[in-house]
Amino acid sequence: MPRIRLCLRWGEIEEFSNAKALKGGNALQKGNIEAKQGRAGWAFVTPATVMIFIMSFYPMVEAFITSFRTGSSAAMKWANPFSFNYTRMFQDKVFVTSIGNTFLYLIIQVPIMLVLAILLAQILNNRHLMAKGWFRTMIFLPCATSLVSYALIFKSLFSTNGLINSFLVNLHILSEPYNFLGHPASAKIVIILALIWRWTGYNMVFYLAGLQNIDYAVYEAAKIDGASSWTTFWSITVPLLRPTIVMTFIMSINGTLQLFDESVNLTNGGPANSTITMSHYIYNNSFGTGVANFGYASAMAFLVFIMVAVLAFINIKVGDTRD
Repeated sequence: MPRIRLCLRWGEIEEFSNAKALKGGNALQKGNIEAKQGRAGWAFVTPATVMIFIMSFYPMVEAFITSFRTGSSAAMKWANPFSFNYTRMFQDKVFVTSIGNTFLYLIIQVPIMLVLAILLAQILNNRHLMAKGWFRTMIFLPCATSLVSYALIFKSLFSTNGLINSFLVNLHILSEPYNFLGHPASAKIVIILALIWRWTGYNMVFYLAGLQNIDYAVYEAAKIDGASSWTTFWSITVPLLRPTIVMTFIMSINGTLQLFDESVNLTNGGPANSTITMSHYIYNNSFGTGVANFGYASAMAFLVFIMVAVLAFINIKVGDTRD
């Protein structure tokens, strides 16, 4: 009997050892596969990471260092005091004007554009609407237009001998052509209209994608409960679209604070710098006026960066509904 038990136990030990060895082999094989996948992942990610660092982060660091220097590009020296460029900004009347202009465009244009985009997306999300694809394409098409091209088109439309003036004069709304781009208030309105025309369709696509992810049964249930279209929109559509709204708001703020093409190509910042934007003024100090004042331009660029970061942070916190 003892011999039989010993044999049985020896067999169990041998079987256990084989199972353990097999398990260890599987674990080793799994570890090798994971290591290969990890190396493959780094092989794909590393080139893009290196390029982003070289093309984005390194220039940002260099620009921050440059913001503490003064003089032209050929003979730059450290500012005395270091904060010279940053204090100079708020004494520069043109830069203060550019900040006011940029935030005016932001406050007026962004809400109008996003509200129009949501309403258009809601209309075009109707499954019973005929020719939805055609309407979506026509509304989205402006954002496929070149920034320079569409700015020049608006400039020709609102010129003194342009289509808008001819139309208004023929309808006897105006007795003579009006110089829309020659007056500060009307020039700003033209820029705002151009921005709304260019970017509404772009944001509409995001809202349309968000609406199509909402189960249509939710709307049917609200309709059965007797909810009106307005109540359904505010109680169902807007809350479910909140993440998309926050995202488009942040992108729109970011784009408007860096507004450049419209100011340059529509009005060239005029009349008398009344429509100039921050990015346009930064460009003028860097390349546009013949004096490469990179130190001062870098300081202004970092102020824009801080504005974008702060407003984006506020929007994220306001739009975050997590407990």
